[in-house]
Amino acid sequence: MRKKKRAQKIVFKSEKDVPLMAMSTGTMLHNKTGAWRNIKPVIDLDNCIQCGICWKFCPDVCIFVEDELPVIDYDYCKGCGICAEECPTKCIAMVEEEK
Repeated sequence: MRKKKRAQKIVFKSEKDVPLMAMSTGTMLHNKTGAWRNIKPVIDLDNCIQCGICWKFCPDVCIFVEDELPVIDYDYCKGCGICAEECPTKCIAMVEEEK
């Protein structure tokens, strides 16, 4: 099982503390970006062959392996569909997000 990384959140007290040049605002562990999506991947675990390709190709690192099966962290998944496209058994379906 993957452990969540601890990250320090960057907080500016006022606009005067913000640097004049572009910079990273820190890790995405504090910026849950999953609300951006309108479709989400759903894995059919009965047909999953546990190859790890979905995990390997996920650009947001929101797929992890738990008990030898892939699990999607929807707090960070943006719904890009790369995991579904790369899955060799096509057991990942992109379904419309319910709001």
